[in-house]
Amino acid sequence: MLLDSDESQLVLVDYQIRLMPAMLDGRGVIDNAIRLARLAALLHVPVFVTEQNPSKLGASVPDLGDALKLAGARLLGKMQFSAVEEGLGEWLRPPAKPVQGNARSLPKHLQKPAPDASERGTIVLAGCEAHVCLLQTALDLLEDEFDVWVVTDACSSRTERNRDAAFDRLAGAGAELVTTEMVAFEWIRGAEHPAFKEMQSLIK
Repeated sequence: MLLDSDESQLVLVDYQIRLMPAMLDGRGVIDNAIRLARLAALLHVPVFVTEQNPSKLGASVPDLGDALKLAGARLLGKMQFSAVEEGLGEWLRPPAKPVQGNARSLPKHLQKPAPDASERGTIVLAGCEAHVCLLQTALDLLEDEFDVWVVTDACSSRTERNRDAAFDRLAGAGAELVTTEMVAFEWIRGAEHPAFKEMQSLIK
């Protein structure tokens, strides 16, 4: 099964000013998160970003902030480690809006809801720390029957052991483990895609 940009939503977890300096390969991880956000903007994939206890850990790092603005990302501040505990699931799969009035009297284009986030059940997930907030968010999303794809080269922890243990556990729980380039090429699918050249420039 390949990723489909029309069915995907991107969630970026806790790339914060006071957290990232302690992360393994923090710069590389941030660069990949920026690539993901810019690619999502290019392909109109909805983007969500979380910040853990922002009064203590600060806002998202400025470089990522620029990409998030470009993508029109929605920000969720949280105190729980799992963003799902703070309402992320409702953002990713909002309840269907009831049709107002007599449906038979509505024009045809209003009788069927337009595709929205409620039909995008694939969550592309990346962030820090891999074994804490990312892991708990991913496990809760899996429990809520989302398809979860974890972008390993855009995730980190303070130690390699913790990061890799998170990946092992996530794979065992049913998450797909991918890389930034896998996401890019699967969302684009082919060299004839109108965004192919711009995608190439993002990952080079």
